[in-house]
Amino acid sequence: MATARQLRRIIGEGGAREALERLYGRGPGKAEAAARRYVRLLDRFLSAFDGDAEAELFSAPGRTEIGGNHTDHNHGRVLAAAVDVDAIAVACRCGDGRAVVESEGFPRQEIGLDVTEPLEAEKGTPSAVVRGVCARMKACGHAVGGFRACVESAVPMGSGLSSSAAYEVLIGTVVNGLYNGGRVPDVEIARIGQWAENHHFGKPCGLMDQTASAVGGFVAIDFRDPAAAVVRKVGFDFASSGHALVIVATGGSHADLTGQYAAIPEEMKSVARELGGGVLRDVSREAVAAAIPRLRARVGDRALLRALHFFDDDLRAAGEADALERGDFPAFLRLVHESGVSSATLLQNVWPPDSPREQGLSLALALSRDALRGRGACRVHGGGFAGTIQAFVPEDLLEGYLSRLRAVFGGESCLCAAVRSAGAVRVETAKGRSA
Repeated sequence: MATARQLRRIIGEGGAREALERLYGRGPGKAEAAARRYVRLLDRFLSAFDGDAEAELFSAPGRTEIGGNHTDHNHGRVLAAAVDVDAIAVACRCGDGRAVVESEGFPRQEIGLDVTEPLEAEKGTPSAVVRGVCARMKACGHAVGGFRACVESAVPMGSGLSSSAAYEVLIGTVVNGLYNGGRVPDVEIARIGQWAENHHFGKPCGLMDQTASAVGGFVAIDFRDPAAAVVRKVGFDFASSGHALVIVATGGSHADLTGQYAAIPEEMKSVARELGGGVLRDVSREAVAAAIPRLRARVGDRALLRALHFFDDDLRAAGEADALERGDFPAFLRLVHESGVSSATLLQNVWPPDSPREQGLSLALALSRDALRGRGACRVHGGGFAGTIQAFVPEDLLEGYLSRLRAVFGGESCLCAAVRSAGAVRVETAKGRSA
């Protein structure tokens, strides 16, 4: 294992080029830009900690939701993918039982790992994530110890690419690499990150985001039993599709939308309860359809529409995964388009009903359909109501698409992402030493 000082020299001399190309692509200048980023991170580490300590470099990607819009909370199926924007860390072991983390944009975190229960004062902070991940790793029987780390993230906050999950998975991967030889399985790292977010950070979340970050590539997840979700990595080379994946940030605040988000799973579950289930996965579409005449007055029309969306999008998510596995990208795009239409018309999460003047998602989708000219596909991305849309844009239309959407939503509104096949990893140098 190399010291942090040696790693800086190795990276600077191109010793990790092959690994960086696998993570960030082989396009002009991509590996060089990634190397500069790692060198800057190592410089920060050398300024903050012991440069002669043996250290390692780690990366955890952001993720994008591909299919299954608001299906996971009713135990449905989803399709997600890791993307080529990530959070990275340089870290070394330390025997004092403390985790000290320098995260760009945040105060230094110093966490005594002997305290494993959630602390009220830490909720909502990066320290809560570090403590929660380490506590859960230990509870699961894995080795945990003190460490020093510098962290930097290129996953934009508020982009819908889940910067929080990338950070959780990154910390888990650091502890896994430093103390467990990388032997903790990817999906378990994801579960540990989810647990930390739920119990220590104080935010309820499903498992999709962490799983996509930890596993990488396209990932199909079946939440029929959330405690034992079935995870399948879907083999497809997105780079060969002839399309770009574009995330468009339309602006708008999520601050006042908590009630809108909460209403979706609750309304879906209200339909299930009327038919003797706890969640919609417990009942059938046919049973819901047959009961609509008597359920309208009991649960309301919107709840019924959202239930129908659940059943259809649950099937579409599975169909999208199957289409990718058999290499049928046109069929995949058709299903993405259908999912987008369903979110807008049945799920109704593209604009907040109490703010009719604020319809950035609807406007972005309308502009996207115009710019795509019947090709590609677009859909709401994530929770909806405000935030981002997702578009699969044919490469020959990309320049015009970006120009049109940026003219409306701003020059920084469009992020062109690639699907990253690798999940959370310890980066290796050409000489076989972790970098």
